[in-house]
Amino acid sequence: MGGREEKNVACRAELAFSNERAEQVVEWMRGRGRILIVIHDNPDPDAIAAGVALRHLLLVQTGQDAIIAFGGIIGRSENRSMVAELEIQLQPIGSLDLDQFNVVCMIDTQPGAGNNSFPADRTVHLVIDHHPARDELRNVVWVDVREEYGAAATILYEYLCCQNISLNTRLATSLFYAIKSETQDLGREWSRADREAYLRLLSLSNNRILFRITHPPVPSNYFAIFNRAMQNARIYGCVLVFNLYQIDNPDIVAELADFMLRHEGVTHVLGMGWYDGGEVFSLRTIDPDAMLGQVVREILHDLGTSGGHGMTAGGQIRPMASDEKSQWDLEQLVVRRFLEALNLEPTPGEPLVVAAP
Repeated sequence: MGGREEKNVACRAELAFSNERAEQVVEWMRGRGRILIVIHDNPDPDAIAAGVALRHLLLVQTGQDAIIAFGGIIGRSENRSMVAELEIQLQPIGSLDLDQFNVVCMIDTQPGAGNNSFPADRTVHLVIDHHPARDELRNVVWVDVREEYGAAATILYEYLCCQNISLNTRLATSLFYAIKSETQDLGREWSRADREAYLRLLSLSNNRILFRITHPPVPSNYFAIFNRAMQNARIYGCVLVFNLYQIDNPDIVAELADFMLRHEGVTHVLGMGWYDGGEVFSLRTIDPDAMLGQVVREILHDLGTSGGHGMTAGGQIRPMASDEKSQWDLEQLVVRRFLEALNLEPTPGEPLVVAAP
């Protein structure tokens, strides 16, 4: 069997599974009452768009509306712009009476992942995700976890297509932007399915709205945080580490990790910052074989929770002291572990920015 034919067979198998799972989920949820869709804390475009897509699927197929809930904040300017421009309805999970919901879905997160605010002792009925499967999934009725996919939005796009559900411009734009941002325009951890969805959704999206989402105005403290990151950053050979200390937006750690990865000669970045009682970590690499999800588990195995893919990963430590000494000590510990996990010799950190004489 030739390579192209093998890919076509795989494609048909993926779509057949999407169709079967979508039908099963829809029929199982039909008439079961109020539905809650939980996305991860401080949600990114992928979690938001995938949640919206599932809500649309259920509304069209069963007539049941669902509430999309999240913990934390929507901190990044692009993400706030996405929610506003596309008129996406989200609710803080802390404002809800969870006893009022008969069905709970998790999208782009999983029970036990440590990055969602849904109580661990409550039942979850459906999980759709593209991160490595966790042991807690054994207690979930319906599971669709595809680690090979670059975005959860791609899975939900297939659900909609297989169910012959038309996409309005806002939904298409949200799904396109989710795949665009999650895979860095198909430059990072994308699959054939992501590319198919990206190309099809592009023609259905509103380019003017996309421009406004990707070019939002930002306040002056946004640039101050960039300055703090560059002042605190240290380079250990091909590894760059920065510590933002106290921050008011957890998303900025991942945003700056992506930005710092552009430094010439740097292949791995680890960023950290203290937010709302805990430490937030973000890891990035240009090496497609780095397995950062495994690396971050080695770094934080006895400290907190973590997860990720090959080229992106993150973690949390909660609770964590916010004083500078505790932050400095933690930075030294994770740097040592990061270098060990990468099999790199420890070297003195060189400042990214050298003060002028």
